[in-house]
Amino acid sequence: MIQLYCYYHRLLCYSLKRSLIPVSLLLTFFFQSGKLIAQQTPLSFFAADNSYIQYTGRIDFTNPRLPRFWQPGVYITAKFTGAKCEVILNDEVLWGKDHNYLEIIVDGKPVRLQTKSKRDTIKVADNLSAGEHRLVICKNTEANIGYLELVGIRCSQLVKPSPQPARKIEFIGNSITCGAGSDLSEIPCGKGAWQDQHNAYLSYGPVTARAVNAQYHLSAVSGIGLMHSCCNMNIIMPQVFDKVSMRNDTIMWEFNKYQPDLITVCLGQNDGIQDSAAFCDNYISFIKRLRGYYPKAMIICLTSPMADAPLAAFMKKMLTAIVNKEYKNGDKRITSYFFSKQYHNGCDSHPDLAEHQLIAKELIAFIKKKMKW
Repeated sequence: MIQLYCYYHRLLCYSLKRSLIPVSLLLTFFFQSGKLIAQQTPLSFFAADNSYIQYTGRIDFTNPRLPRFWQPGVYITAKFTGAKCEVILNDEVLWGKDHNYLEIIVDGKPVRLQTKSKRDTIKVADNLSAGEHRLVICKNTEANIGYLELVGIRCSQLVKPSPQPARKIEFIGNSITCGAGSDLSEIPCGKGAWQDQHNAYLSYGPVTARAVNAQYHLSAVSGIGLMHSCCNMNIIMPQVFDKVSMRNDTIMWEFNKYQPDLITVCLGQNDGIQDSAAFCDNYISFIKRLRGYYPKAMIICLTSPMADAPLAAFMKKMLTAIVNKEYKNGDKRITSYFFSKQYHNGCDSHPDLAEHQLIAKELIAFIKKKMKW
């Protein structure tokens, strides 16, 4: 390949001197041959433990060559050179049939797709320029659809990635935070499987984080509540918050691995209108637990974006009391935000993708002002 470039270079120089071949034609040959070489460069395999691959989210690194992750919104970033790129992933295929959805983003262009087998080699880029390109892999579906494992990346060359943003946010919540029922672009509500409309990458949390140049974790489970969960779930948020998958696993999450500057808590939709004293006591207990994990973080207590009028009024009253009490008790890094309206145009009255953008718009303005970002 190098010899071919040298040949064209010598030919170009000789022709310029002798005026034998039009320069424009030679330049066309030169650049087309360069593109052909880039396309024909054999792909190399880079294992998942390569130091140039960045991971963000609750991930089990027990086997560093097969990092395993359950939570929606976990994302992996890398930079590569060359015209082509492939990603190799393992899917748990929980229950023997449920495949995960993921978002693949190359140079800022997202594509949503679904795995097809226990191990997939996914062509994520083709016919790119020979320069550097940025790759993001984001899990769109939840822990109850099973884990994903990155096996590796095939490309011409991995290169040193850009530093991760210094700011960090954690979004704690339920199905709304997961992006459940939001993406109707391929399968409408009521059709397909439950996970077919999941899109964590375009849910309000990641959209907000990218707008303020921050890393993000989604610590969220559909149907979960603070003291009461829906849909016959036998877990509540305080029981699973310290686990990697946040379901029924026993793998403990190490909170020192990710210390957010900002935490949003969006719980209460599945609890519904409860006894006021019990709800406040449980909420304050969870806040104190968060403060133990994250002593310096700003905590924003959110109303539910999909709450109807009675639940929204209840939550406003409760959150105001909770924040005031904690503030008086000496915690000055806690506040609340009440969403301006109900967002419920997605499946099962969840926000759709357009509404997630509006939810994020509200949060972005509040966060920029509160955090001075």
